[in-house]
Amino acid sequence: MSVTAVPLRPIAKGSIAKLWIGVALAVAVAGGGAYLGTSGAAVANAGTPEQFLAWNAKQKGVVTTASGLQYQVVEEGKGPKPTDEDVVLVGYKGTLRDGKVFDENPQASFPVAGVVPGFSEGLKQMSRGGKYKLWIPPQLGYGEQSPAEVIPANSLLIFEVDLLDFKSMAEIQSEMQRLQAEGAIPPQGMPGGR
Repeated sequence: MSVTAVPLRPIAKGSIAKLWIGVALAVAVAGGGAYLGTSGAAVANAGTPEQFLAWNAKQKGVVTTASGLQYQVVEEGKGPKPTDEDVVLVGYKGTLRDGKVFDENPQASFPVAGVVPGFSEGLKQMSRGGKYKLWIPPQLGYGEQSPAEVIPANSLLIFEVDLLDFKSMAEIQSEMQRLQAEGAIPPQGMPGGR
């Protein structure tokens, strides 16, 4: 067997230094990428709900209440805010941290006190016409008792909420009685009534 010799060209002066500088820069960029991959939004999105909320609390416009609910005002409403004695009309979209939508409704009505504590607390921060984003920690949401397969236990819930209107329970009951008296709806307990 024969070996063929390949002549090597001489290395230009300063090329080795440039090579080592390039290697050092590559290592620094890789190290910086690794650091960023283990901090900030990356850990927040892949970490526990507590890690996410700690990161999210530092974002512009995010308010954290004493209970741990976080909200951001997208558009401020006007006028009074609902209480536990009110029924709200809202549009909302509920997602998990990965963006998966678990519930959405452009117009839903329900009692303020009839929803998970974090959603109720968020509604009581809003005025008519307001649009908020809510981040509800597991202990103010469903906790370990998931209501559906699409919401894993101990999930952080994220809601975009539009408060369209609200009325007191007394106003609604008075309106129902008026409509029953006018025959627009059947009285409670009668055939065809609910």
